[in-house]
Amino acid sequence: MATEHAIRVEALTKSYGDLEVLRGVDLAVARGSITALLGANGAGKTTLVRILATLLRADAGVATVGGADVAGEPARVREAISLTGQFAAVDEVLTGRENLVLVARLRHVEARGLGKPAAVASALLERFGLTDAADRRVGTYSGGMRRRLDIAMSLIGDPPVVFLDEPTTGLDPQARNEVWDAVRTLAAGGTTVLLTTQYLEEAEQLAHQIAILHEGRIIVDGTLAEVKALMPPATVEYVEKQPSLEEIFLAVTGAGAGAPAPQGGEQR
Repeated sequence: MATEHAIRVEALTKSYGDLEVLRGVDLAVARGSITALLGANGAGKTTLVRILATLLRADAGVATVGGADVAGEPARVREAISLTGQFAAVDEVLTGRENLVLVARLRHVEARGLGKPAAVASALLERFGLTDAADRRVGTYSGGMRRRLDIAMSLIGDPPVVFLDEPTTGLDPQARNEVWDAVRTLAAGGTTVLLTTQYLEEAEQLAHQIAILHEGRIIVDGTLAEVKALMPPATVEYVEKQPSLEEIFLAVTGAGAGAPAPQGGEQR
């Protein structure tokens, strides 16, 4: 019987010497959802992801991914996950297609009945809007294109759970929007996504669930509406709204086509 949650963490702890990084973390992530794990530098986000990905061992507590125990069944966990780090892990000498075919061969997709490597690569290139650039060297790709290719590579083998560790770090606004679209595509296809980020707007745009990790513990966990309900009700005021620099950048470069034009004022 399938478990209700793709990821479940209970009372997880991790220390490095006298430094307690995780101090009893509890978290449950629903299947097919996007969960944003927020926290300042040093809050323990990457440590938690590395434990869930079987790259670190927790000192205490229980963690399961896809119903498999992270400590007791690491091989089963690795079969169920993909981890994308803070920087795109792509070969810039190869083309986008060659990167995907190489990984498909390494993951033995044909032997596992998941299709021929070339067909798998073509399907992912189309899914992530990279078909036109498929046969160009990755060294010529923009930052957003590289990140989309990196995420596409992480999906080879159809892992049900994907960890994205600060996937838009260092990207410009247009490239960041491209990555956001790619993440939405993952969830729409039924993939469970655990996303770590320091960008609050990113969490608002993408996440079904928001968890805030602070001083080694999850102090807030809920939907965006539930998190917003923790604050006092907003007051309604008439204010003049000036476009942000980001809105101006997207408008003048054409990347924001289709977005409503900024108005002179709005109700808040």
